Amino acid sequence: MITASALGSFALIVGLLTLTPGIDTALILRTAVTGRSTRAWGVVLGIQTGTLVWGVLGALGVTAVLTASHLAYTALRWAGAAYLVWMGARMVWATLRRRGGDAGPAEEADSGGGFWSGWRKGALTNLLNPKVGAFYMAVLPQFVPEGGAAAHLLAGALLAGVHIALGVIWSGVLILFARTLRDTLRRPSARRVLDRVTGTVIAAFGARLAFGE
Repeated sequence: MITASALGSFALIVGLLTLTPGIDTALILRTAVTGRSTRAWGVVLGIQTGTLVWGVLGALGVTAVLTASHLAYTALRWAGAAYLVWMGARMVWATLRRRGGDAGPAEEADSGGGFWSGWRKGALTNLLNPKVGAFYMAVLPQFVPEGGAAAHLLAGALLAGVHIALGVIWSGVLILFARTLRDTLRRPSARRVLDRVTGTVIAAFGARLAFGE
């Protein structure tokens, strides 16, 4: 069984990781401002679904393929990078096509989606990021107790559950913050800046994923 001390240490590690601004933060904030609350929560739960999958796979040792196989890691890295660059470029391009206060087709489609649309975007963003799998592969073995596959599976799910709980709490804070400032951030000029900054951050993260170490 995982000890309370081990759970506390793991919670501290993933808590600091959760608070660090990154692709998830940018995506949640942007969705909360431009879309419905249900879509924003869809993104959150999609991201956390990916976290659960990575946690379970990491506990079972499946993600070792990503660190042991250069080809597998590279393929997933390029797929994730292409998706992020496409998503970020799409956001920036929509702001360049926008005229006045009217929303363009891309913006309407992006802000008008519901829960499952947000869930798909969040899940894809997380699952196509091999660095999440590499993180779990590096960290989880230190906390998973000895035992068979069933014990490893249970431990992985429990540890991922801690990460998910912290992620959902922090995401709730981000959504509340974004919704509080929604009227200001939805002004055409502020909206363009928000989309350009968010799109640039996402595309830059994708480029870094493709060409970084």
